[in-house]
Amino acid sequence: MTRLLLYKILPVFMALLVLFSTVSIAIEKHYCGDVLIDVSMFVEAEKCQMETLEVLQEKSCCKDEIQVVKGQDELSVTSSDDLDIKQQYFFASYLFSYLNSFESLPKQTIPHQDYAPPNLVHDIHVLDEVYLI
Repeated sequence: MTRLLLYKILPVFMALLVLFSTVSIAIEKHYCGDVLIDVSMFVEAEKCQMETLEVLQEKSCCKDEIQVVKGQDELSVTSSDDLDIKQQYFFASYLFSYLNSFESLPKQTIPHQDYAPPNLVHDIHVLDEVYLI
Protein backbone atom coordinates (compact mmCIF):
# COMPACT_ATOMS: atom_id res chain seq x y z
CA MET A 1 0.00 0.00 0.00
CA THR A 2 2.71 2.46 0.97
CA ARG A 3 4.88 1.47 -1.96
CA LEU A 4 2.06 2.03 -4.46
CA LEU A 5 1.35 5.43 -2.95
CA LEU A 6 5.02 6.33 -3.20
CA TYR A 7 5.10 5.25 -6.86
CA LYS A 8 2.23 7.64 -7.57
CA ILE A 9 3.45 10.63 -5.57
CA LEU A 10 7.11 10.59 -6.59
CA PRO A 11 6.58 11.16 -10.37
CA VAL A 12 4.15 14.00 -9.68
CA PHE A 13 6.63 15.60 -7.29
CA MET A 14 9.46 15.27 -9.82
CA ALA A 15 7.34 16.76 -12.63
CA LEU A 16 6.38 19.74 -10.45
CA LEU A 17 10.02 20.21 -9.46
CA VAL A 18 11.07 20.36 -13.13
CA LEU A 19 8.18 22.70 -13.93
CA PHE A 20 8.92 25.17 -11.14
CA SER A 21 12.66 25.14 -11.75
CA THR A 22 12.18 26.15 -15.40
CA VAL A 23 9.53 28.87 -14.93
CA SER A 24 10.70 32.47 -14.97
CA ILE A 25 8.80 34.97 -12.82
CA ALA A 26 8.73 38.78 -13.16
CA ILE A 27 7.82 40.76 -10.03
CA GLU A 28 6.85 44.35 -10.75
CA LYS A 29 6.66 47.00 -8.00
CA HIS A 30 5.29 50.53 -8.32
CA TYR A 31 6.55 53.21 -5.92
CA CYS A 32 5.14 56.67 -5.47
CA GLY A 33 7.91 58.55 -3.71
CA ASP A 34 9.20 56.10 -1.12
CA VAL A 35 5.82 54.41 -0.60
CA LEU A 36 5.14 51.03 -2.20
CA ILE A 37 1.80 51.26 -4.00
CA ASP A 38 1.39 47.93 -5.80
CA VAL A 39 3.18 44.61 -6.29
CA SER A 40 2.18 42.17 -9.02
CA MET A 41 3.59 38.97 -10.39
CA PHE A 42 2.31 38.14 -13.85
CA VAL A 43 0.62 41.38 -14.90
CA GLU A 44 1.63 45.03 -14.92
CA ALA A 45 1.44 46.81 -11.55
CA GLU A 46 -1.31 49.40 -11.13
CA LYS A 47 -0.19 52.99 -11.43
CA CYS A 48 -1.18 55.66 -8.94
CA GLN A 49 -3.12 58.85 -9.77
CA MET A 50 0.00 60.95 -9.21
CA GLU A 51 1.53 59.57 -12.36
CA THR A 52 -1.30 60.91 -14.54
CA LEU A 53 -0.83 64.35 -13.00
CA GLU A 54 2.92 64.19 -13.44
CA VAL A 55 2.62 63.79 -17.19
CA LEU A 56 2.15 67.53 -17.30
CA GLN A 57 5.14 68.11 -15.03
CA GLU A 58 8.71 67.43 -16.05
CA LYS A 59 9.85 65.66 -12.89
CA SER A 60 8.25 62.42 -11.76
CA CYS A 61 8.20 61.09 -8.20
CA CYS A 62 6.87 57.68 -9.27
CA LYS A 63 9.08 54.82 -10.31
CA ASP A 64 8.65 51.22 -11.41
CA GLU A 65 10.96 48.44 -10.27
CA ILE A 66 11.04 45.06 -12.00
CA GLN A 67 12.73 41.99 -10.55
CA VAL A 68 13.10 38.97 -12.78
CA VAL A 69 13.65 35.54 -11.24
CA LYS A 70 15.00 33.50 -14.12
CA GLY A 71 14.34 29.81 -14.29
CA GLN A 72 16.65 27.22 -15.68
CA ASP A 73 17.02 27.53 -19.46
CA GLU A 74 18.47 24.17 -20.31
CA LEU A 75 17.86 20.79 -18.82
CA SER A 76 20.60 18.26 -19.27
CA VAL A 77 20.10 14.53 -19.21
CA THR A 78 23.08 12.53 -18.06
CA SER A 79 23.60 8.88 -18.71
CA SER A 80 25.83 6.31 -17.07
CA ASP A 81 28.30 6.76 -19.94
CA ASP A 82 29.06 10.30 -18.70
CA LEU A 83 30.33 8.96 -15.37
CA ASP A 84 33.96 8.02 -14.94
CA ILE A 85 34.93 4.44 -14.06
CA LYS A 86 35.15 5.05 -10.29
CA GLN A 87 31.66 6.52 -10.18
CA GLN A 88 30.30 3.63 -12.24
CA TYR A 89 31.87 1.09 -9.84
CA PHE A 90 30.48 2.94 -6.84
CA PHE A 91 26.99 3.14 -8.37
CA ALA A 92 27.01 -0.54 -9.34
CA SER A 93 28.24 -1.70 -5.92
CA TYR A 94 25.73 0.52 -4.13
CA LEU A 95 22.88 -0.76 -6.25
CA PHE A 96 23.99 -4.38 -5.77
CA SER A 97 24.27 -4.03 -1.98
CA TYR A 98 20.93 -2.21 -1.78
CA LEU A 99 19.05 -4.80 -3.78
CA ASN A 100 20.59 -7.70 -1.86
CA SER A 101 19.80 -6.17 1.53
CA PHE A 102 16.18 -7.29 1.27
CA GLU A 103 15.34 -10.80 2.39
CA SER A 104 12.53 -12.59 0.71
CA LEU A 105 9.92 -14.31 2.80
CA PRO A 106 10.11 -18.10 2.95
CA LYS A 107 7.64 -19.86 0.72
CA GLN A 108 4.67 -20.94 2.78
CA THR A 109 3.52 -24.50 2.29
CA ILE A 110 -0.16 -25.13 2.61
CA PRO A 111 -0.67 -28.84 3.39
CA HIS A 112 -4.37 -28.97 2.49
CA GLN A 113 -4.15 -26.97 -0.73
CA ASP A 114 -4.94 -29.94 -3.02
CA TYR A 115 -7.44 -31.56 -0.61
CA ALA A 116 -10.87 -32.14 -2.08
CA PRO A 117 -13.70 -32.59 0.45
CA PRO A 118 -15.75 -35.78 0.20
CA ASN A 119 -18.99 -35.84 -1.72
CA LEU A 120 -22.05 -35.62 0.48
CA VAL A 121 -24.51 -38.38 -0.25
CA HIS A 122 -27.03 -37.43 2.39
CA ASP A 123 -27.67 -34.34 4.37
CA ILE A 124 -26.35 -35.18 7.84
CA HIS A 125 -28.52 -32.57 9.61
CA VAL A 126 -31.68 -34.14 8.24
CA LEU A 127 -30.51 -37.72 8.99
CA ASP A 128 -29.71 -36.89 12.60
CA GLU A 129 -32.76 -34.62 12.85
CA VAL A 130 -30.70 -31.74 14.16
CA TYR A 131 -32.27 -28.40 13.30
CA LEU A 132 -30.85 -25.03 14.10
CA ILE A 133 -33.42 -22.57 15.33
